[in-house]
Order: sequence, then structure tokens, then C-alpha cells
Amino acid sequence: MKFYKYHALGNDYLVINPQDLLFPLTPEKIKTICHRNFGIGSDGILLGPLASETAQFALRIFNPDGSEAEKSGNGLRIFSRYLWDRGLVSEESFSIETVGGLVQSVIQDAGKTVQVEMGKVSFWSNDIPVVGDAYGGLHLRREVIEEKISVSDETFTFCAATIGNPHCVIPLAEIKPAIAKQYGPILEVHPLFPNRTNVQFMKVLNRNTIQIEIWERGAGYTLASGSSSSAAAAVAHKLGLCDSSITVQMPGGEILIQVNDDLTISMTGSVTKVAEGELSAELFTD
Repeated sequence: MKFYKYHALGNDYLVINPQDLLFPLTPEKIKTICHRNFGIGSDGILLGPLASETAQFALRIFNPDGSEAEKSGNGLRIFSRYLWDRGLVSEESFSIETVGGLVQSVIQDAGKTVQVEMGKVSFWSNDIPVVGDAYGGLHLRREVIEEKISVSDETFTFCAATIGNPHCVIPLAEIKPAIAKQYGPILEVHPLFPNRTNVQFMKVLNRNTIQIEIWERGAGYTLASGSSSSAAAAVAHKLGLCDSSITVQMPGGEILIQVNDDLTISMTGSVTKVAEGELSAELFTD
């Protein structure tokens, strides 16, 4: 079974064309393929191109724990690069359907850079979703801005957002990988988030630059994330801490985010091809 491996700022995915699929991608098989020691190793699997009634292509995104993600900014850039490499798209804009909504992609620099129109950010609790008792015990629809959340021995102030998948953004004066690794797994499954959540710890550097550390739902500590960059930049803009054009710095590199007046997000970042090859049937034998 053929696979193609790419990374976007160190966030790596395997692209598998459904025409090459020799068996159903069960959660157990996904876990095996993505395992860093017993498989190829990746932050997830991109299954596509699939047929779509609303876009030129459809894509399904699987996390390394076997769960399915609604949307992935890095995954979409990688999938767009794959479509370019296979001669299926040109440098003109094309559409991709995900579980988290439609996006538009544009290839730049012969596939090495991809711009994705990620869709519209929402801070509303029912869209994300977020439960809670922000208003005297009543689960009212609200914009989740600067609320409190307690985990272990800490209480954080957070904002929640969705751009097709849920995010918990925590602004801090200082951030480091250790804080994401310590509190990220607890926040991911916090009762406030019925569908679990991605977590970003954010430091604002200036009006046009933020830095984030990321705990990704279903994947763990991650070097880079397009949807996390989009959500964190939108929160920084919403809080009045940043202008509309924001460079997001992550351990794996930088992504440029444009937050438009209607809260739609444009994301631009690099993609690197790593390898292509074939999965051995022996991988799935006990």
C-alpha cells in the first residue's frame, strides 16, 4: 500500500490515496502505522482525494490515536502539496471539503508554500463546543473570552475558539514546552470540552508576532499546527493584543496568519516532502 510522507514545520503526515487502500483504516491500524517505533511514524494520516459534492476534493484526517480530526491546517497544506505533486491541481485556487468545513487552497513556490483560506473563527460556546457555568450556573450561549479553568494545582485564564475544530488558548507571560506537556493532556479532556480540545499556550511578543506551545488533541505535544496558529492569532486579535497580520512562532517554525474583519482566516506556510514508499503487510502481523 503506497504512502507519501510530508512535514509542515515538523508536523508530519502520511498521505494515502483511497485507491491504494488495501484494507479499512481501523483505529488499531492507524495507531500501528503512525507509531514512531513499530510503524512509519507520523502525526496523522490524510486519506484523500475523496469524492465531494461541494468541493473539488474531499479529505479525511486521522489522529495517531485513531480518532478523526475535523480540520488540520498543516494537514491541509500537506494535502494541497500532494495534489500538486501528483499533477491534480495548478497554482489556481481549489477547494477541499473537510469534516470541519470547506477551505480554499493556493499553491505557491512550486508547492513549497501553500496558502489556505481556513474559514471563519467563532468564539461562541455552542459552536466550539464549551459547556460551563459562566453565568450563574446557566449554560447560556456565550463568547468564551477570558474565563477561568482549573487543572491540577493551577488556574488559567483562557479563551476558546473553533475554526472547524475546538481550541483552548491560554495567554501567558512566559511559555515553554514543559507547560504544554504538563497541562495539555489534562486540558484536552477537561469536562468543559465535550469533544476534547486542542490547547495553545500563547505569548504575545508584539503587535504582529505571537509565540505558542501546542498540545494537539489526539496527537500530543506538537512542533507546529496550522489550526492552532489560526485560533491563537484570532484570540490575540480579539483581545486587542495584535493587529490583523500575525506571524505565529512555534518550535517547528513560523506561519503567517491574516485575521480578516469578518473573522475569516488566511494561513500561509511551508511544506516539505519527506518520502514515498510502500507499507509492508508484515507491519500488521502479530
